[in-house]
Amino acid sequence: MIKALQARAWDPGLRFDRADVPVAWIIERYGKSRLERIRDDIVSCGSDGTVELKAETEEVTDYYADATRGPLFPPISLSDVEKAEHRIGRRLPELLRRLYTEVANGGFGPDSGLASLTDGNRAPGHVRDWPCAASVHERNLSEGMPPSWLFLTYGGCTMEWHVSLSAVDNPVLLYDADGYTFGEGPHDGLRHATASLRKWLWTWADGGDVWDEVL
Repeated sequence: MIKALQARAWDPGLRFDRADVPVAWIIERYGKSRLERIRDDIVSCGSDGTVELKAETEEVTDYYADATRGPLFPPISLSDVEKAEHRIGRRLPELLRRLYTEVANGGFGPDSGLASLTDGNRAPGHVRDWPCAASVHERNLSEGMPPSWLFLTYGGCTMEWHVSLSAVDNPVLLYDADGYTFGEGPHDGLRHATASLRKWLWTWADGGDVWDEVL
């Protein structure tokens, strides 16, 4: 599992579900007609002359073939993990501990990519720091979220992925932050639960889509 996660997390073209490729490079490499051919595969168009494509498309594979491998944010020490656990108030699952100490300090994975465990990480070209799971957890507690839910990553719009730190096998919860009304609680915002953290991570590491089970 760790080796599979490293393989994706350390590949700039695969570390997220989508990757940016310059339009000019596509035209130079394949010809202008290629843009029409891949039109349905384009997730979005950037103002910087890039298109966002699904990570495992031929264009992404070719563009990032010679890119330097390595984590976006280097792994942290066990001491750093323990400091984060102190802030969170619970010990992390062993798989998460290994992920943060052997793979990377977040910055890879499904959807927006896993949150870091420490504050102050910023990806190249970004104007804001990467989300920190411990900081998000502290904020969530102040807003009445269950203390056993740990934020993993944003899922788009008002959706968030959390891992249960108390349930058996640490299921991963898809939570709609805008999915419940006055008089209800956070549990009313749950939309899906993947059976275990291991299953959720393995789906992604193996090239799958964690949303396939949801939709």
